[in-house]
Amino acid sequence: MSTTLIATIFVFGLLVLFHEFGHFITAKMVGMRVDEFAIGFGPKLISFKRGETLYSLRIIPLGGFNKIAGMDPDEEQDERSYNAKPILARMLVILAGSFMNFVLPVLIFIIIFISSGITSPSNEPVLGEVIAHKSAAQAGLVAGDRIIGIDEKSIDSWREFVEVVQTSGGKVLKVHFERDGQMRDTSMIPEYDEASKRALIGVVSSVDTYRPGIVESVGLAFKNTGLIIVKMVEGLTQMFAGKASADLAGPIGVAQMAGEVAQMGFAPLLQFAAFLSINLGIINLLPVPALDGGHFVTLILEAFRGKPLGPKSLQYAQMIGFVLLMGLMLFATFKDIIRLNLFG
Repeated sequence: MSTTLIATIFVFGLLVLFHEFGHFITAKMVGMRVDEFAIGFGPKLISFKRGETLYSLRIIPLGGFNKIAGMDPDEEQDERSYNAKPILARMLVILAGSFMNFVLPVLIFIIIFISSGITSPSNEPVLGEVIAHKSAAQAGLVAGDRIIGIDEKSIDSWREFVEVVQTSGGKVLKVHFERDGQMRDTSMIPEYDEASKRALIGVVSSVDTYRPGIVESVGLAFKNTGLIIVKMVEGLTQMFAGKASADLAGPIGVAQMAGEVAQMGFAPLLQFAAFLSINLGIINLLPVPALDGGHFVTLILEAFRGKPLGPKSLQYAQMIGFVLLMGLMLFATFKDIIRLNLFG
């Protein structure tokens, strides 16, 4: 439970920090006054003022905000107010949050590539992981064992090993393997999996690790981030077109996933944060009122009209957007509860 809590706070905090910092630093750069930079919602835990800005950490770590002077048309306006700045400057401030959500994964991937390298499945017939209570584990096989042969067939690659197991038809297999330089023998019966229509024994291949240099790591980080963005946009497009199911997860589901990933180590948790950051960046760009994409659309309309939308129009749009987001959040949370069987 404590691992899940710490992992959730870390992931949400990291994403919110980068997103809100994007809005904050861009607002400062174009000359806007930022009255408060906050991570979290609700009562303040810690706060201090430096210059004209109050920096605060609040009790609910599920978001954050920048209180930029003059964003509300009813507020007193001056030359440093949000609405007093050119449309292009306001557009940059609005888009900067999502932009930083795309920068964060690049930084994360660079750190992972340099520190941990890039792993890929090895074609050597060496066991990387043996799942407890499955056929291989029951036969006494452990991670690191090298498969030499099955029955009378010599095994020279992982692919050959997999083919022999999957086509075994559930018969007893005599396995000849090497452990710590010694040759050993055992036998096992693969389990037939109806879902995948093949025989399985509960093993995963070993991995090869490649450590790229700094320059290559940067290039790979940009490439990976770009590929993930494309895949996520394709997935959203198919979902809105009704070609794919809407597999949503709310705060409860994300917290559970963060806890599970954290059990695997810090690097997988960082990767999870990278995927979630990209997802947050894309979602925030959707043209929905109350999201950054919705604010951007109103600025485009203002540019075409030559004047901002009226206060009532903005208020109605914000209300509609808020209701839509709250409805989506409740729906996702409801699915989380059903998925986790919290009341079962």
